[in-house]
Amino acid sequence: MPTSHDYIELTFTLSQDLIEPCLGLLSGEGIEYFQEEENRLCAYLPDSEWSDEKERNIIETLASSFGSAPPFSVKHMADRNWNAEWEAHLRPIEISDRILIVQKNKDNNPKPGQTVIEINPKMSFGTGYHATTRLMLRQIENIDLDEKHILDIGTGTGVLAIACRKLGNNREILAVDNNDWALENARENIMENHADNIRVEMLDAEDDLQEILAERYDLILANINRNVIDRILPSIKHMTPGSSVLLSGVMIYDEPWLKKLLKRLDYRIAETLYEDEWLSCLVESAS
Repeated sequence: MPTSHDYIELTFTLSQDLIEPCLGLLSGEGIEYFQEEENRLCAYLPDSEWSDEKERNIIETLASSFGSAPPFSVKHMADRNWNAEWEAHLRPIEISDRILIVQKNKDNNPKPGQTVIEINPKMSFGTGYHATTRLMLRQIENIDLDEKHILDIGTGTGVLAIACRKLGNNREILAVDNNDWALENARENIMENHADNIRVEMLDAEDDLQEILAERYDLILANINRNVIDRILPSIKHMTPGSSVLLSGVMIYDEPWLKKLLKRLDYRIAETLYEDEWLSCLVESAS
């Protein structure tokens, strides 16, 4: 019988130039965990979330953009198999001259003054292997974090919250996710990095948003997906209008949509960074 930590692996066979667009569309369907290979994209979602309806929705979404859905296989994957396969190929990732992501028991050679963050993932988004995580980290390193009250929505591995702490933030950080495995992983990574005063809570970005925003935040981190951004950003602006919001999980093709949304909500774009097919925006209230 599948356990709560068992996953479904979807393996798509498609040309290299379609991998990032496919990943973006799957993100919009609520899938957060991916592994990119040559002419293949592996996507993972909890076994409990897989159904015939979910499969139909994925096929329809891909077909609407590509004309037809690329061929894919479906396989049940136990958590112990996933951990072994994923951890075997992890390597240190240099985000910038200031940030290096490493894994336990893996050789690494940081540059002088480089901030080292140890991330040991358990199927959580935020390993540093995806462009959106790298973009968020590069944005964070250019923000004055001192004395800022920070919220990390969809924390995954906890890497963004940990980076904020290591790069100079000295106030309590709230990190939330709706996946119990992600929360377990984030707490472990926070301990490994000796990043104190980061509170990790099981809260959903949509269903629990009012509870999450009961406190005032100076900076909100949201590396999520277009659909969730579309649904929660109006509430964020209404409930905490003075907060700066750092967004990613948006593809460059969706930049016109994002700019239109930000204009409607009276946000101004302070900084936009791009990598591959993805972008990250730091936005602030325009008034």
